[in-house]
Amino acid sequence: RQHHSIFDRPFCVSPSEQSPWGRDRGNFMESMIVGDVAELTDNQGTLTLFTNYKGGMNDDLIVTKTDQGYLYVVSNAGCADKDTANMKVTRLAEFKAAGHGVDPEFLEECLIAVQGKFSYGASMAQVLQSGLTDDLSKLTFMTSTLATVFGIQGCRLTCCGYTGEDGVEISVPKSGVVAVTEHLLANSEVKLAGLGARDSLRLEAGLCLYGNDIDESTTPVEATLLWTIGKRRRQANDFPSAEIILPQIKARKRVGLVSSGPPVRQHTPIPRVTVEIRFNFHFMCFAMGYVDAPYAKNGTPIQVEVRKKPVVTKMPFMPTNYYSGQ
Repeated sequence: RQHHSIFDRPFCVSPSEQSPWGRDRGNFMESMIVGDVAELTDNQGTLTLFTNYKGGMNDDLIVTKTDQGYLYVVSNAGCADKDTANMKVTRLAEFKAAGHGVDPEFLEECLIAVQGKFSYGASMAQVLQSGLTDDLSKLTFMTSTLATVFGIQGCRLTCCGYTGEDGVEISVPKSGVVAVTEHLLANSEVKLAGLGARDSLRLEAGLCLYGNDIDESTTPVEATLLWTIGKRRRQANDFPSAEIILPQIKARKRVGLVSSGPPVRQHTPIPRVTVEIRFNFHFMCFAMGYVDAPYAKNGTPIQVEVRKKPVVTKMPFMPTNYYSGQ
């Protein structure tokens, strides 16, 4: 599990300088997502979801409440067009028409993810710390800070990453991304790795990939992402399509599957279910799929069109190593 880089779409939601209602940026984001932005402390982030009127997920994203007076948001680059249209055309017009002041700003920045332990035992923190003046050990999972990275000012470090490993994502101004990348690669322990490597690692960690495991037709409940819905939001029943999503708690669910036989290929039929992604590791086949809730219990054999029956198993398949400060 080594270094990999991904490029997603960061943007800010800031208070309008011309409006006394600029503090409504939290309400603006909450009008589109299932998460509880109000409960976040300064420089804390959360994984959340844009949901649509059918209860499906338009995208997954990370929202961070910064101590600079704005929300820092990272969504999938592949969903940039529809996310932008939803925010700037649909919701923003409605919000401002109601007298609120909020301004989304889409950033011309690149995102580099530095993840995991390296082949000779060096950690991500040891490699990156040489390019920082701040103490990286103070940055715990899902917290964020502004920093100068290898001499490039205005970078944002967030302790997260889609591999299940300890790591950070660095939002770098476009003009400085090459310099930061070259400094990282100057360490022989650091290797470039693409989305294929990220895909296998996130599967081990039981993490969803938008467009593959989840999409506009999949609800948070089905995808076992009910935990992304803030407790306050659930009790208030006030997030988009709550009336559709909450009654589905006993519907079909995303589960982990393991088999010692042939791998379960993409879109292998299960009764009323489609398996999504899979990965072979240590002579066991890993997969994720959707089954009706009565069959979602760990240890349940599932019939698919392969020679061995996969068994429902607990996820993540591999233990995660997120940094908690301990």
